[in-house]
Amino acid sequence: MTALRRLGLFAPLLAVGVSACGINAVPTEEEKVNAAWGNLQADYQRRADLIPNLVATVQGYAKQEKTVLIEVTQARASATQVKLSGDDLSDPAKVQAFENAQARLSNAIIPLQRLQENYPDLKSNANFLALQDQLEGTENRIEASRRDYNGAVQEYNTTVRTFPNAIGAKIFYGAKPKVPFEAATGAQNAPTVNFGNNS
Repeated sequence: MTALRRLGLFAPLLAVGVSACGINAVPTEEEKVNAAWGNLQADYQRRADLIPNLVATVQGYAKQEKTVLIEVTQARASATQVKLSGDDLSDPAKVQAFENAQARLSNAIIPLQRLQENYPDLKSNANFLALQDQLEGTENRIEASRRDYNGAVQEYNTTVRTFPNAIGAKIFYGAKPKVPFEAATGAQNAPTVNFGNNS
């Protein structure tokens, strides 16, 4: 039997062996993670885009609530400065820094939304109500996108850690597990909202 013929006999076995090692599964699952991450980033950007309009609307009613408005503006600026690429999703420290910045923004928004309790006229302002509804809807979308992202990360991590895909993941792609989102530090504590001491 010639060497060429032997190679022809082993080619199907080699193809099956290689396909069983996650050659296609790893990039497929990684693309799902990247797509879910892109959706989550879009939702965070939508929130960041809504906040300046909400702040501007509230400023007309609550000029003395400068502290709340400054905190929201600073938290938004901080949150938009922390960027993550698809390659950074395997670095727990970078993912945590991103999530902490977003959590600070979430916490800063709560007093802004509750200003309507101190300013009855604000409750009837159509712009404020529309912006607040959009912001609340965006927060819900962010939560759903986080769940989708974590689901995609779980599938990817399972793929790159289980046999036989783990072989191809390591050899061909140098794949590392991705980091899921976790609750930010202190997320279990309800935020305190107090308008009485603002200057």
